[in-house]
Amino acid sequence: MLPVRVKICGITREQDAVAAAAAGADAIGLVFYAPSPRHLADLALARRIALAVGPFVTTVGLFVNATAEQVQATMQQVPLQLLQFHGDEAPEFCEQFARPYLKAIRMKPDVDIHALVKRYASASGILLDAYKPGVPGGTGEAFDWARVPQAAGKAIVLAGGLSPDNVAAAIQQTQPYGVDVSGGVEDLPGIKNHQKIIRLLQQAKSQSTTSNLGSTL
Repeated sequence: MLPVRVKICGITREQDAVAAAAAGADAIGLVFYAPSPRHLADLALARRIALAVGPFVTTVGLFVNATAEQVQATMQQVPLQLLQFHGDEAPEFCEQFARPYLKAIRMKPDVDIHALVKRYASASGILLDAYKPGVPGGTGEAFDWARVPQAAGKAIVLAGGLSPDNVAAAIQQTQPYGVDVSGGVEDLPGIKNHQKIIRLLQQAKSQSTTSNLGSTL
């Protein structure tokens, strides 16, 4: 049995990053996608947020169909340990930045998760998120957790509509490597509720997972 990892995404304020780290979050997510209400246009602020959580909390940069130049420019100013790609990025694009990466998959009705796990074999993990036409992520909606594969051969991160009220059930059913939560711990987009963060971490960390990173397809 392994501990479940928790990422709090869409951080836009230093105090929210500190609260997430203090509550036991394993990672925080910074969004670099202009249409998102959680977009961090101020890279100086993004850098301060990244540095605020200390050395043992992973800082993740989220991009959606960005250019390589945009990703590189962000990395030059913000200390990102992990990249998260939520668009149509090819494996070759994701691999070029000398950082481990997550590839997000939106759970369309006909999506072949096993095929995509094979395609993105170089990814550190696969993030499964709800599908909503025209929206690359952060929908606040859940999908049918029964669709999460139990032997994907890759670390699976569950996202989409998670909150303090349902995260324990989600973990019990899907046995993921980790969970990624944004809107479920907010008062407003990008404004985190610290009590919700604490409750979510308590619920998530009370669970354990049998997720096997060495399982095969």
